[in-house]
Amino acid sequence: MRMQRLFGLIVLSTLLASAAANADGIADLHAFVAATRTATADFTQDVYDRHHQLRQHSSGTLAFSRPGRFRWVYGDPVDQTIVGDGHKLWLYDAGLQQVTERQLDRALGNTPAALLAGDNDIDRYYSLQPDGQHDGLVWLIASPKQQDGSFRAIHMGFRNGMLARMIIEDNFGSTTDLRLQNLRSNPRLPANTFQFTPPANADVISDLK
Repeated sequence: MRMQRLFGLIVLSTLLASAAANADGIADLHAFVAATRTATADFTQDVYDRHHQLRQHSSGTLAFSRPGRFRWVYGDPVDQTIVGDGHKLWLYDAGLQQVTERQLDRALGNTPAALLAGDNDIDRYYSLQPDGQHDGLVWLIASPKQQDGSFRAIHMGFRNGMLARMIIEDNFGSTTDLRLQNLRSNPRLPANTFQFTPPANADVISDLK
């Protein structure tokens, strides 16, 4: 936050030191999870390779109802839908006319989606450390305790206690930058929000065992 026009250097230094002392992304995350049972938001997503070259830009909408129910809809430039109905995970690629069906608990695990749509026991699955203030947000870093997944760290940024940004670093050097807009906390959601029926003309690949 740039406040030079309002305060002298001494006052500015005091305010910044005080803000840094009070900035606690971990507390923001715990408060957000405790207070938010359902949410909706718009999002934009940029995927960068290991050389930080932009490989894909997309946008869409998301909704979740904890624990275990969520819907991510990508509308630009690809038409994809990911739905967790509490028991199964559905991944639908409209371009390929293909649906993948998986067991939710095995698919969700300690993935980034579990931070939003999982249960309250975040500290069971992640090591959390504060990451100060920058880019106008209060940050933390969440690292999975079990390193058998595809990602190694999630940077989460909060604005006024609301989640605004997630930067996901995978184990292959790629980075996904997810920015949330118009986030609504605890809206009433239609019962069919988290239901999914494969289209009649889609190939269904099941990974259920």
